[in-house]
Formats: sequence, C-alpha cells, structure tokens
Amino acid sequence: MPRVSRAEAERHRQEVIDHTARLIREQGSDQVSVPQAMAAAGLTHGGFYRHFASKDDLVAQALTAAFTERREAMDRLADHPPTGDPTPDPAAPQHPTPRAEFLARYLSTLHRDNPGQGCAAAALAADAARAEPGSPLRTAFTAGLRDLADGFQHLPDAAERESALADLSTMVGALLLARASEDPALSDELLAAARHRLTTPAAPAGPAAPTTPTGPAGPA
Repeated sequence: MPRVSRAEAERHRQEVIDHTARLIREQGSDQVSVPQAMAAAGLTHGGFYRHFASKDDLVAQALTAAFTERREAMDRLADHPPTGDPTPDPAAPQHPTPRAEFLARYLSTLHRDNPGQGCAAAALAADAARAEPGSPLRTAFTAGLRDLADGFQHLPDAAERESALADLSTMVGALLLARASEDPALSDELLAAARHRLTTPAAPAGPAAPTTPTGPAGPA
C-alpha cells in the first residue's frame, strides 16, 4: 500500500482527536477504547501508535481540544459582541451582553442534551476527580479549566476573578445536576434558576435597620 503523506497523517491524527473529544464527553474517558476511537475516525486500530504514545496521551489531547472549543466560543463573543440599535428605544428588548449570551447558551437544554459537543468541564469533572494527581487526564483537565476561567473572566462585561470563578462553578454545577436528574421538569428548573441567578443584577442594598440599644435593662 502507498505511504500516506505527512499532511494526510496529520489530518488522520486530528480526526482521531476530534472524534475522541466527542466520545469521551458523551461516555466518559474510561468507556472509550482505542479501537472505538480509531473506528470513529474511519481508521484501523493498527495505526494508533503512529499517532499517539498511549490511550492516556490520546485522551489528554482530546480533552485539551474539547476545552479549546469552549474557549474559542468565548473569544468569538468577546471579539464580536452582540450589537443593537445605536439609539435604541428604552422600552424595547435589549441585546444581551457577551457574558449573558454565553450563559444563555451554556445553561440551555440544547447544551444539556448534547454533551458530545459541550463543555468538557461538566462532562469530565468526575473522571478528572477520580484520576491520579499528575496523570495526563487530570493535568489536561486542570489546564483546560484554568483557561476556561480566564476566558470567562475576560468577557467584556465579566466581573473580577473571584466572582468569575463563583459564576463558573455555578454554571458547571447546574449543568451537571440538570444532566443527572431523571425528572425533566427539575432539570429545566435547575438550568433556569442558574440563568436567573447569574444574569439578574443584584438588588441595591436598602438602608440599614435601626438598632436597639443593648445596655442593662431599666427598672420595671
């Protein structure tokens, strides 16, 4: 058989990574075998070690690719935020901010129901938590999570880092719970509640209530 070109070999390698990124988000990293990953890309198992050192190497690269997809979605919103009428009617609905738009997409039933194209943080957090410290999976997950937090923090209308991390934890946790629930109504409620909490401005604090002196009681 003729030898494949270097460009074709790289294309095959990238196809395996892309298909594996989908499979591990759908099924979990432990449930995806090397033959399954190669077959998904239309390749035979025998060529695996021409592209990857081990299954752990493939999973780490696939996880990195999955996190990169999410970061690129954030960057597109940051570079091209939703725009509206330069002189809008105050009574008309306003275009969402980049942060609100990202949250609306993230905390959606479409994202919940399609983990293979979704956020790697929600899909593989449990796998990474069970992995040994220093393992390729856990190292790749940590790097991807850090990059995701940086991207969320740097959306044009995002808050400072502590708030951004709290928001990230809320949205990932809500998506995890929504996927885990077998009650469709509860699942929808979880997503809606997180969207509301993360996109509704905090009410201004009211005046402090008067305090009652707490000195010794007077005579009856």
